[in-house]
Amino acid sequence: MTTVIEKDAGMIIRTRIFELCDGRYCNLSELAHAMRLSASQVYRVREGKRGINQKFIIGAKKAFPSYRLEDLFYLVDESDSDLTIVTNVTSSYHSVGTMG
Repeated sequence: MTTVIEKDAGMIIRTRIFELCDGRYCNLSELAHAMRLSASQVYRVREGKRGINQKFIIGAKKAFPSYRLEDLFYLVDESDSDLTIVTNVTSSYHSVGTMG
């Protein structure tokens, strides 16, 4: 599973944090708390509705301190990528995302 985050200058930045959090954090609220971000901000990034910013990158590092940035994020050439947003998440993550 990958989530398309933002595209710029022919490159797309993607994140692996939603794959890595399975088993480590019970839901998006716990992940957001560890990242020191709002759950809605993390949800919007996961859904591709919000791009990655400096706070998100720093938050990812706080939530996954033993991982390198290269483990958390990666770049893909826009021409080599389909821009389909894939969100294959557990039911607990889905339920957090659908709460009002």
